[in-house]
Amino acid sequence: MASERTTQTQTVQQAATNSDGEAPWADLEVAIPNDRDHASLVALVECALIELTHEHVGAVVVTHQVRGTNRTQYVAVDDVGKQFQKRHFDVRLGWHETTVPRETVRDELVTQLTWSAAPQAERTREAAASEPDTFTVKPVQELRTP
Repeated sequence: MASERTTQTQTVQQAATNSDGEAPWADLEVAIPNDRDHASLVALVECALIELTHEHVGAVVVTHQVRGTNRTQYVAVDDVGKQFQKRHFDVRLGWHETTVPRETVRDELVTQLTWSAAPQAERTREAAASEPDTFTVKPVQELRTP
């Protein structure tokens, strides 16, 4: 009985990692702006949405502007990936949460990833040089929460 549970646990752990021992979503990270073509970014977003639906992870977009760092997080609400919780943090306004459909998340992520650099008027030179805007996938327990 115990050996069956151990085998099942090992099988689940192996399925949740790739050949390098990392989770399949571990390398889903992109700097914004980037030099990827549109089709590549759409594929990346679709891959991320699948991982959000099947793993306990969230997508995070971090942007740096003069007034501070903005953070938008997306976490699947259901097992089929039709609804996502969107958490947005703005330095001036604080946290705001809403539930949005998959299509909205997809469109927002593709739009954010295809942006060129934020207008210089909105970014400090230091932030632009040292902290690029990013898109990542992280375990839900590592996400900042309101």
